[in-house]
Amino acid sequence: MQQLIGIALAGSVGAVTRFLVASGIYAVLGRDFPHGTLVVNVSGCFLMGFLTELMLQRFALAVDYRAAILVGFLGAYTTFSTFSLETIYLFEAGNVIKAFLNIFLSIVLCLTACWMGLVWGRTVFNNELYPWLDRGLPYIEQTVSFVSVFLLSILAELLLQRLQVSAEIRSTVFIVLLGVLTIASTLWLTFKLSDMRIEFQGLLSIFAINALLGAAMVWLGSSVGNWLWQLKLSQ
Repeated sequence: MQQLIGIALAGSVGAVTRFLVASGIYAVLGRDFPHGTLVVNVSGCFLMGFLTELMLQRFALAVDYRAAILVGFLGAYTTFSTFSLETIYLFEAGNVIKAFLNIFLSIVLCLTACWMGLVWGRTVFNNELYPWLDRGLPYIEQTVSFVSVFLLSILAELLLQRLQVSAEIRSTVFIVLLGVLTIASTLWLTFKLSDMRIEFQGLLSIFAINALLGAAMVWLGSSVGNWLWQLKLSQ
């Protein structure tokens, strides 16, 4: 009985959190594409892998707590049914490319996020995960790189707004920009630390941190560019 109550309470929190996160994403990116559901499911898959590994291997929480978090909260936070419904709506509206893009991104990103969560959960307290932190990273060059991407994202948003391109092209442009940044910065840091033997998990940590920081810069740049464009239209 205690386990059922815990799942019910955690599930209500997860459902409300999903609504808030998805609504916030849609408010920024619009509803031309199911960005909100995609972000919710990807982040939920990452947390599923990360928390599962932590609670089973690191902290060994009681079954009741694990059920409340994994079944209750994350079960209500993620939503396969909404993903399915939104994909069918895209097909019915004739947006075949968007529908297949949603299917592809949901499957690939969710599986990748869950795998990364498992890897991080297994190594989060392992010093071998971030061995490069003690070597003195080229912080100035990294800062210049991310600021450049931020400014480039602003210019890209202004240009895309001026050309009035579709949401798919806008998303593709920013995804490509983020991918190029992440791969280039990861390879560059690996080259700078070539005298140090970095294991796969350490390389993954560099890639993940670059991806997170890069995504933040691209999102901020896009938001600022959109704000500047709306400000121009209102004048």
